[in-house]
Amino acid sequence: MRRLLPLLSPNSHGGGRSALTCRYRCGDACFHEVPNTSDNEYVGDVIAGALSRRSVMRTAAAVTVAATAGTAVAVQGAQEAVAAEPRATGRTTGRTGGARGLRFAPVAPNKDDKVTVPEGYAQSVVIRWGEPILRGAPAFDADKQTAKAQAGQFGYNNDFLSLLPLRGEYGRQLLVANHEYTDEILMFKGYDPENPTREQVEIAWAAHGLSVVVVQEEHRSGKLSPVTRHPLNRRLTATSEFELTGPAAGSDLLKTGADPAGRTVLGTLNNCAGGTTPWGTTLHGEENFNQYFANGSSATDKRYGIGSGATERKWERFDPRFDVRQEPNEPHRFGWVVELDPYDPDSTPRKRTALGRFKHEAAQPRLTADGRPVVYMGDDERFDYFYKFVSSKRMMKGSSRRAREHNLTLLDEGTLYVAKLTGDSPQDIDGTGKLPNDGEFDGSGVWIPLATGDVSHVPGMTADEVYVFTRLAGDKVGATKMDRPEDVEPSPRTGRVYVALTNNSNRGKPGQPGADEANPRNLNKHGQVLELAEHWDDPASDGFAWRLFLVAGDPDDPATYFAGYPKDAVSPISCPDNVAFDPYGNLWISTDGNQLGSHDGLFAVATQGERRGELKQFLTVPAGAETCGPIIQERRVVVAVQHPGEIDGASVEKPASVWPDGPGRIVRPAVVTVYRKDGRNIGV
Repeated sequence: MRRLLPLLSPNSHGGGRSALTCRYRCGDACFHEVPNTSDNEYVGDVIAGALSRRSVMRTAAAVTVAATAGTAVAVQGAQEAVAAEPRATGRTTGRTGGARGLRFAPVAPNKDDKVTVPEGYAQSVVIRWGEPILRGAPAFDADKQTAKAQAGQFGYNNDFLSLLPLRGEYGRQLLVANHEYTDEILMFKGYDPENPTREQVEIAWAAHGLSVVVVQEEHRSGKLSPVTRHPLNRRLTATSEFELTGPAAGSDLLKTGADPAGRTVLGTLNNCAGGTTPWGTTLHGEENFNQYFANGSSATDKRYGIGSGATERKWERFDPRFDVRQEPNEPHRFGWVVELDPYDPDSTPRKRTALGRFKHEAAQPRLTADGRPVVYMGDDERFDYFYKFVSSKRMMKGSSRRAREHNLTLLDEGTLYVAKLTGDSPQDIDGTGKLPNDGEFDGSGVWIPLATGDVSHVPGMTADEVYVFTRLAGDKVGATKMDRPEDVEPSPRTGRVYVALTNNSNRGKPGQPGADEANPRNLNKHGQVLELAEHWDDPASDGFAWRLFLVAGDPDDPATYFAGYPKDAVSPISCPDNVAFDPYGNLWISTDGNQLGSHDGLFAVATQGERRGELKQFLTVPAGAETCGPIIQERRVVVAVQHPGEIDGASVEKPASVWPDGPGRIVRPAVVTVYRKDGRNIGV
C-alpha cells in the first residue's frame, strides 16, 4: 500500500490556498465567522430511517415527491430514473488504457512550476493577461500599464471559459472568459496595499469583468490563437453598463443615488464559474462581491459577509458607491447571474434577478422535455445552499431575430427553488467518512419554491426580499447546509446533475454542524462530488434522489470513495471546484486548494459503465495557480490558469513563479490549450 500523500504545511491557508489568494480572491472568507447562523436541520439529521433512494439511483424504481414546507410525503411510480451501474472488479493499469476519453497516461502529482500534461500531448498559451484584443489597444507593458490600455486588453485572473461556434468563419470560435479578481501585489511594482493610487485602482477596475475574443484553430493540432481586433471582440469591466432585469428590477432595494430607477448597474465583479445556454448566450456568476464594499453593518449586510471597515483594495476612497454608509443598496446590485450575448458586441449584458442573489458559482442550464430552461446554481460558502431556477417560457429554436429576442427573456420569468436533502442512513454517519452499512452515501431531496415572479412563497418575505436576500429565504424554509457548493453541471447524456462540494474544514468544529450523509467527514479538507437524479428525469421535478459520486482525498485513505471503483487504480484528488463534460460523457474536474502536497490540476472520471469511478489526472498547473474553466472538446482541452505565483511573500519584484514567459518576465494568468501531438482526439 502506498504511503498517504503528505498534507501541506501547517502554514497553509484556507484549504491549501496561500494567504495572498485568500486576501484578494474572497476577502479571507474562510477566516470570518460563518454567515449562516440559522438553525436549519442538516442532512442526515432530519428523518432517521428515511426511504432509501439507492433503488432509484441504481434500479428501476422511480419517485414522485410532493412537498409541503420541504417535507417528502409520497413516493410512487414505476419509471426507471437511472440505469444500473455495473462495478469494475480488476485493477486497471493506470496508463493509456481506460474508458473512452480517458486513454492517456495520468500525470503524477507534482510541484513543478509549469503546466504538466500527459506523455504524447502538447500545450500552448492561447492568450495572457494584458494582450490587446480591441482595436487601438496597445501591446502589454507592465511598467507602463494604464486603465485605458487595460480596458482594451484581456483581463486578469481568467476563470470560467466558453467556446462558441462562429458561423461563416472557418476554423474560428468565440472565446468568452470571466475575470474573477485582481491581485495588485502581483500586478504593480512597489504596490502599497494601504495607499493604492487612483491609476492602480482604475487599472484593477478595467482588469475585472469579461472578455470576448475570437480564436483561430490550427488545422493540424488543437492549438488556438487570438484574432486581435476582430469586430466581435469585447471587454466588459467594473465600470461597464449592465441592466437589471426580471422581477426585482426597479425594486426600492436596488435603487441608488446614481440610479434612482434601480435598473442600471456599473460593472460586474468577482465572476467565477458560469454556463453556456442552448440559445447561444453565456452566463456568469458573481461570487465574492462582498469584499469590494466597505463599512458594512448588521443592518446593511443581511448575511452576505460585508466587512465593517475598509476593504483590501480601498476602492471606496475613489468611488463612493463602494462605501456602504454612502450607498447602502449598492451591494444589492451584485451577486447575480449575468447573461451576455457574445454575438452582439453592442448589447447590454443583463443581471437576471429571477435567479436570486448569493455568491454564485455556476449557472448551467438544461432543457425540460417541452423546452423550458432549468438553471442549477451553487452558493460558494461554508454551510450554504444549492438552488435551481425553472423558467416558465419555452425556448424558441432557430437563429432568427425573433427567436433570439424571445430567448433573451427566458431567464426573467419562472420559479426559484432551494434544495433540501435527507440522508437514508444517518445512524451510520460518524464523521470519519466510513461508508454506511448500505454501502453508499445517498438519500432523497425536495426542491422548495422560494418565489415565482412577483409572488413570494416564503412567509414573512416579499418577492423582492426573496430575490435580493435569497440566503435569508433559504434559511427560513429550512434548506440544507452544504460544504461550499461550487460548480454544477448536468450530464448531456444521462441528465444527472453533478455538484462540486469543494471542502469545509469547519464541519464538526465546536459550535458548527457535524458530519452528515452528504458531508460525511468532519474537518473536511478534501471535498466531494454529489450526483443528483431528478424524479422521472424531469428537470422541473420537485424531488430528486442523490448520492455521493466521489469523496475526494488520497485513495489510500479509508475516508475516500470513487463511485466504488478500485482505489488502487485512481489518481489522488483534493478540493473539486469546476466541472465539465467531454463528448464521451466523462466528468472533468478542476481543483482549487489541493491539500495533498501537489499543485492543483485537472482530472477526468468515467461516470458510466464498467469503469465508472475511474479517475485520472490530466494536467497540473504552475506554482500558486488554480485550474479553472475547463472546456473539453474532441481535439483539445482548454483551461484557465488563474493566479499563478500567488504565494505568500511574492510580489512583482520577488516572483514565486516564472510562468508563462520565463525568468525576468512578469507572472501572468493565461488560458492554455492542450492537444495530442499526433493530432488525434483527446483520450482515445
